[in-house]
Amino acid sequence: MLYKNFMENFIKKYNVSRETLKKLSRFIDILKAWQAKMNLVSNNSLGEIWTRHVADSFQLYQYLNSDAKTVYDIGSGAGFPAIVLAIASLVDNRPTNFTLIESITKKTLYLNDVKNALDLKNVQILNARSENLKLPAADFITARAVANLNKLFGLSYPLINKNTVLIFPKGKSFAQELADAEKNWLFDVDIKANEIEQEGVVLIISNLRKKR
Repeated sequence: MLYKNFMENFIKKYNVSRETLKKLSRFIDILKAWQAKMNLVSNNSLGEIWTRHVADSFQLYQYLNSDAKTVYDIGSGAGFPAIVLAIASLVDNRPTNFTLIESITKKTLYLNDVKNALDLKNVQILNARSENLKLPAADFITARAVANLNKLFGLSYPLINKNTVLIFPKGKSFAQELADAEKNWLFDVDIKANEIEQEGVVLIISNLRKKR
């Protein structure tokens, strides 16, 4: 019953379409099947997956421009937020393509299973480390629960240009992470409230440059 309530709260909050809900539900089923074989998310969070992972990812959708062409997701892991955002984007017929970057081969097998099962034609999965890739600059970069902000900037830097926007959910230590990152980087930041985690925020980073 608790699981159902979390799902109903998600539907009420975001008013998602039936097709989006169907794909998200199928995504969760696949994740749970793979969770029995490998650790994708905390077992303690499975009962609250609609809130802790799906809604926490879906809230980022509002920060993606509807005409964005490319989103790179670093350290995609279980597929949060990238798979959730790709589902929403596909259903809304947006032109956005999502590149999921994951260095652990087993997790890319899982992500490809999700992609194929949900027919996510707007998703590609790369089994690589982001710092080793040579890709055109992204319109947006996302990452969730991957690394501290200073490290994320280093991972993102080869994949950006002056127009790239980085979207990073962060926890209650975000102020310290910002202070640490400012020692090595120059950037503009817009701090948004996290709609799901009371102590968390969503950092919208733009104009990222290295300090000389």
